[in-house]
This record gives sequence, C-alpha cells and structure tokens, in this order.
Amino acid sequence: MPLHVPPAPAPALLSVVTALGSPTAVREARTPSLKSAPGPLTPELPLPVHVLDQASHRGATPRTRLTGWRFLIRGAERVVAAAETAPAPDGWVFSHFFEGPYLASTERALRQAEAMATPYQPRLLSVPELYMLTLWLHGDITADASSALPTPGDLLVPLAPAPPGIAAYRPHRFTELLPVLTLRLAPPPLLKTPA
Repeated sequence: MPLHVPPAPAPALLSVVTALGSPTAVREARTPSLKSAPGPLTPELPLPVHVLDQASHRGATPRTRLTGWRFLIRGAERVVAAAETAPAPDGWVFSHFFEGPYLASTERALRQAEAMATPYQPRLLSVPELYMLTLWLHGDITADASSALPTPGDLLVPLAPAPPGIAAYRPHRFTELLPVLTLRLAPPPLLKTPA
C-alpha cells in the first residue's frame, strides 16, 4: 500500500467519536448530509492538517504548522462529512463537522495517490490566503505527522476547487509549486507617485 496514513493522536480520535455520539453536536452541525446519514457513522482516514507559513518571504525556508486532524466521516454507503480537531493545552479537542467539495476531492486525490508506485505519508496542506487545500504526500513515511518541514521531493496535489491557474489533481513537486505560491502570496509592489 503506497499510502501510510499516520495514526491520529488518541485524544483527537476520542473527541470525534464522542462528538458523533452526541445528538446535540450532530444536530447543531451545519451539515445536512451528516444529520440524514443512515447507519452508523464512523471516523476514518485521519489526516494531519498543516498550514503553510513563510511562503511569501523570498529566500525564507517554507514552514508549515500543524493546526488539526481531519477525519472523513463515513455513513453506511459513503463519506457524508468531515470532522476536524484542534490542539488544546491538554491534547486535542473536537472543533467542528463540515461538508462541501473538499470531501469528494480529498477522496479522489487519495485514490490517485494509492495508485502511485512510491510510498507516501498523506497530509493536508492549507494555504488560507489563496483558499487552497492540497493533499501533501510526504516522502518520509516514518516521520512524525507534526513535523513541519516539507522535503524537495514531497508532492502537493491541489484539491478541487483549486485557485485559477492551478490544476486540481495534478501532482506537483513541492519545489515546483512553491514559487507559484510565493509569487501569488507576495504583497503587490508599491507604486511610485509622480514627483
């Protein structure tokens, strides 16, 4: 199996299982498909969610920071929602349920990655300023999922919907996509006023 999904921290998984068992948490969620899903709901495919930092500073080493764990929530027949956890002083806590286009695109990108010959550790990498989410395929399958340094050989697979000009589902080497992101995240040049 080319994908080596890292185990989620036990408190993160427990917080999602507890939320799924809470009628209040499910009822108050803004996820119609979660509320109407038949059968038992189970969390699966825990993926660490990182946010890209320092991409807009030319010459700066890009870093990421772990901001949560995302679980796909499977109903009887299909994935119906996702649950996200957030770090807390004593571990991980449930944050929220959600649905939307990134559920199907995450599943599609994971299936695509499973077909690759090279083994990877799957993660999610968010670039909030561009409203962009990617499947981050980390080359070190034994790495701690919270490690924040991408390697040059890591792949990023933009999920749909992707920003204009960036093709969804096309794997990019991190070193190829980073200059594009850096350019888009750079502040616009200052215009000189006529003297």
